[in-house]
Amino acid sequence: MSKTNAVKVLVLLLILGGAIFLAWRLRSPHPVDIGERAPGFALPALAGGSLSLHDFKRQVVVLNFWATWCPPCVEETPSLEKFAEQMRLQGVAVVGVSVDENVEALQTFTAQQHLSFPILRDPDRSVAHHYGTFIFPETYIIDLDGKVAEKVIGPVDWQDPRLVAFVQELAGKSAGRRQ
Repeated sequence: MSKTNAVKVLVLLLILGGAIFLAWRLRSPHPVDIGERAPGFALPALAGGSLSLHDFKRQVVVLNFWATWCPPCVEETPSLEKFAEQMRLQGVAVVGVSVDENVEALQTFTAQQHLSFPILRDPDRSVAHHYGTFIFPETYIIDLDGKVAEKVIGPVDWQDPRLVAFVQELAGKSAGRRQ
């Protein structure tokens, strides 16, 4: 083999090796499925400080990944806010995880919508990626044991009686355990 051909083969192998390495590094994680433990995280809160999933360990958590630039997310927001208000006293925490990069747009939107539930910031989408979320909105309903009880991809009407009853049942089981 000539030196020229050897160099070409070496360059080709380096390129192929680099491509395989990048494909391995950038692969999507296994999406979190129903019945699996919800991955823990800590993120900065829009209101200041930071919150972690562990902070809500004695509650059913409705973890909603969303963005202000996402029309279905914006459409879902009023019913999610109403749901949060209605379920708060039943031991349910609605937590929004915004993937917005523009914090000013996020602050303006949350103020206009009068959102009362915590909004966490994930502008680099690291937590969303860890959950396997790439379509917004996507919501995980997490039970008292920290396991995903339901996963909702896309917008929903949070006033749907079946959804409300499902979360109330989880919260009822949670209340029974605390006694």
